[in-house]
Amino acid sequence: MTKLVINGGKRLQGEVKVNGAKNSALSIIVAAALATKGECILDNVPKSSDVGTICLILKSLGVEVWFDQNDKLHIVGASLKEYQAPYDLVRKMRASFYTAGLLLARLGKAEVPLPGGCAIGSRPVDFHIRGFTQMGADIVIEHGFMKAQCDELIGTNYYINRSSVGTTINLMLAASLAKGTTVLENCAKEPEIVDLAIFLNGMGANVRGAGTDIIRIKGVEQLHGIEYSIIPDRIEAGTFIFAAAITGGDVLIKDIVVEHIRSPLSKIEEAGVIVERGSTSIRITAPERLKAMDVETSPYPGFPTDLQQPLVAAMCVADGTSVVRENIFDRFRYVDELRRMGADIKVERETAIVRGVKQLTGAPVEVTDLRAGAALVIAGLAASGTTEIYGVDIIERGYASLETKLEQLGADIKRIGSQEEIDVFSSMKKPTRV
Repeated sequence: MTKLVINGGKRLQGEVKVNGAKNSALSIIVAAALATKGECILDNVPKSSDVGTICLILKSLGVEVWFDQNDKLHIVGASLKEYQAPYDLVRKMRASFYTAGLLLARLGKAEVPLPGGCAIGSRPVDFHIRGFTQMGADIVIEHGFMKAQCDELIGTNYYINRSSVGTTINLMLAASLAKGTTVLENCAKEPEIVDLAIFLNGMGANVRGAGTDIIRIKGVEQLHGIEYSIIPDRIEAGTFIFAAAITGGDVLIKDIVVEHIRSPLSKIEEAGVIVERGSTSIRITAPERLKAMDVETSPYPGFPTDLQQPLVAAMCVADGTSVVRENIFDRFRYVDELRRMGADIKVERETAIVRGVKQLTGAPVEVTDLRAGAALVIAGLAASGTTEIYGVDIIERGYASLETKLEQLGADIKRIGSQEEIDVFSSMKKPTRV
């Protein structure tokens, strides 16, 4: 069984480059298939397994998808013809449900399985479905599938509950080719939403207001291909911040948008870390032991829920008691694994009380979800002895070459076990047209 083996206690030093944003890439790759003229060429696409999955889903729908020799991703949406998304791929991640907005916009018909993904509490797609219905789609749910069809999507006004990122993205995709204007209220404001809007506008869409509460999309008849570069991954950057911090490290994190990680940087400075900000980089210089701190997760620009677990891991060895309140998802299922390593954590509903210990100890642990996997890696970097992390495939959903990057920073980390899965990226070659 494949696992990561970490011999902890090594101080991270050096510099590391951040990949393109996984969450941004997933929505933009799907959006690229909206184009019926030309091809989209995407740069800075992370080769995480989630990206591989969304590419395979598009290929199954007839879209041409391939990487060139410079690792740029080419997408030709004109060949889209199938409206049934495959269950075995969609079940792997929630972002695969973006294909519903794509298919309704392009074909007026979609059969998409209700999606799977990380076990972080209930995250229904009801808000997506209500939005599609309000835009004129007839929808039924049967046998685990959403089956939808429409003569054409019609612009509408729709209030998004809970400021859902996924719903905002899916309805932006659908509305781009709808008839008339769609006004989305209570929209998510994350940088990935803005990145998608810029991309869509480059394709010929008319999207205004991304990054605010209200987004207006005036539907157009056709979109065309463009070249575009994905923004850097703020969550990966944050992961390296906490990895450097817990090890007392000195790490230069490059190729980032500093503004996107303003909240995590502010918090890590509270813990006693020195942060030197550059135009596209930051240098993290950490003390021998961090100071405890309190934090609450909230939608952007607040502290991101995707960095709650890495932060808790770092606070496990901080001086004092930290109180971490999770306001977005149920994300404390991983705490038992940290306790196996000697962490002192008490969970009361949506709050974790973390009493810092002087030393974690290595142990065999199991990944419960993507960001929990990052937290276990961070804890393992600081623990005495050997930590074995099982469930590497879950970590790889959002982090490309994580162990390689950490090893280059001085970590003693190895991937052990056979990699039997097919490398989907090496199989994505330019199609031969007759």
